[in-house]
Amino acid sequence: MNTLTFTKMHGLGNNYVYIDCFTHELVEEKLPELARHLSDVNTGIGSDGIILICPSKKAAAKMRIFNKDGSEGANCGNGLRCVAKYLIENNYVQQPNFHIETVSGLVEASIIDLNASQATVKINMGPPKLARNELPMIGESTAQVINELFQIESTTLHITAVSMGNPHAVFFVPIIEQAPYRTLGPLIECDKRFPKGVNVEFVSVASPNKLHCRVWERGSGVTQACGTGACAAAVVAILNGHAPRGEDITVCLEGGDLEINWTKQGDVLMTGPAVTVARGVVENCGVYLHVTKQNSTMY
Repeated sequence: MNTLTFTKMHGLGNNYVYIDCFTHELVEEKLPELARHLSDVNTGIGSDGIILICPSKKAAAKMRIFNKDGSEGANCGNGLRCVAKYLIENNYVQQPNFHIETVSGLVEASIIDLNASQATVKINMGPPKLARNELPMIGESTAQVINELFQIESTTLHITAVSMGNPHAVFFVPIIEQAPYRTLGPLIECDKRFPKGVNVEFVSVASPNKLHCRVWERGSGVTQACGTGACAAAVVAILNGHAPRGEDITVCLEGGDLEINWTKQGDVLMTGPAVTVARGVVENCGVYLHVTKQNSTMY
């Protein structure tokens, strides 16, 4: 076997190459290289990374994410919606409500609407994590980071940090078009205060139920949308008194809008689209594939 079949999908422009690991067995140590190869817009397919849809003993499937730089991510809200769409379209699940396993835990997916190319999917992302050691971020392990001064080179900002299965550093700006996410994003991502790196969001408040957000993603750079980043933006807006808890909040990203609700019960709900772009075959992928499918224990 020397070819690899794939599906390309996106959530608000946050696009990945999806590989069905129910039918493909990939060589574990080659996954970072495969991600870099397929993500390259010139010599590969072009994407923000690859997402593997894998067998799971805990859920309908397990999602693994590899960013375009080859690093493995812990969670991806836009990816989860696309995985949910793939699972129901390919008859891996028969009911509209099911669980997906991620590196950071189980989440619940609900198919709201489905047609040939697009689905609307709600994901229960679970409760946000706010302690420094849960991000992680250096400092007192159980302390929360809410509206703290944050110096980066010659710029002084105020940071609120939250984990939605992956770490986010969120900063408010008065005008979203002037947000310095392209210049400060890569510096903050790799700042030593975040031992495992961090996703970076700049947010402006249009109204209590509407936020504008721009994203610099850990391992991928600028992306048109980030599902966990939209969740983080809404949580941070609530923590800082800019938005109400228990109500739908529209988070406007470059690729479109997501509806986020940090419920009074504690979970964060994210609702938005998942769109199929293309299906195809990649040639000359033998180095990344085992010749025969074995009983999977690597996931």
